[in-house]
Amino acid sequence: MRPKALVTGSAGFIGLHLVRRLLAQGYEVTGLDAMTDYYDVALKRRRHAMLLQDPGFRAVEARVETPGLLDGLMEETRPDIIVHLAAQAGVRYSLENPRSYLESNVAGTFEILEAARAHPPRHMLLASTSSAYGANVDMPYVETDRADHQMSFYAATKKATEAMAHSYAHLYGLPTTMFRFFTVYGPWGRPDMALFKFVEAILAGRPIDVYNHGRMARDFTYVEDLVEAVVRLIDTAPERPGEDGPPEGDSLSPVAPFRVVNIGNSRAIPLGDFIDAIEAATGRRAIRNPVEMQPGDVPATWADAGLLRRLTGYAPETDLKTGIAAFVEWYRDYYRQ
Repeated sequence: MRPKALVTGSAGFIGLHLVRRLLAQGYEVTGLDAMTDYYDVALKRRRHAMLLQDPGFRAVEARVETPGLLDGLMEETRPDIIVHLAAQAGVRYSLENPRSYLESNVAGTFEILEAARAHPPRHMLLASTSSAYGANVDMPYVETDRADHQMSFYAATKKATEAMAHSYAHLYGLPTTMFRFFTVYGPWGRPDMALFKFVEAILAGRPIDVYNHGRMARDFTYVEDLVEAVVRLIDTAPERPGEDGPPEGDSLSPVAPFRVVNIGNSRAIPLGDFIDAIEAATGRRAIRNPVEMQPGDVPATWADAGLLRRLTGYAPETDLKTGIAAFVEWYRDYYRQ
């Protein structure tokens, strides 16, 4: 029998790429997505339409936080693995509509955990964020660092989901891996993210806002690299440690089959270099408008991906110029430019 997967947020940017990979590896995939209007719904529907060309994919359109929905879906499908990607994303939007983060991120994750308790999968994998590191200034970020001072409500809700998942892993023995993603980019990316907005503005001859006057850096992670990491982690379900406790340098919980793993490119790229790469890929010069840092944002992120490498033998490696060129090629094709 083909293995079964439940992927929430399947019409999302990362969801599209992950589901395609799982289908290629022989999984039957049930994808759940609410098609919310946070950004262009047509783009989300186009992603799902692509996935529906494979008979192994089934789409369910509903909100992850709907009480009892996931319990019924999992009772019906009995997935071997769950990959929970559905969330209200974006640091800046959490200043405008914090309730959507509470409902989607916190209540939605609660529904996933309750359903998994009733119908335990072989491995449960949930998306968190590098924003969980918050005000930490020591870099690169390591999973065993304390992460107690989140800078945005978005980050606070994602950190809360980590704590919630840990408690269920401890209480019910659910093997759980939390990913902390670092600035994912690539074809089919989200319109609210910097790469999409910058390319759109530069090709239209409009200025781009350069936050903190350019004094920012990000660990940009190409989406196919991230998917490769996630797929490899599927087969590394954490186990409750023995009397000797977790191995040194491992984020494995001392009391639960629970682990946090960074997925990043292990490089902090200055914002100016990022814009330079976009200029090279588009063949256009950007009109740069320096502005102040946005509330809730952080000046830099940088992942230590050593744990990922030790667990899977893999670490993201696509260079920024190659990844940005692939996005620009997709953007021009999709928007007929």
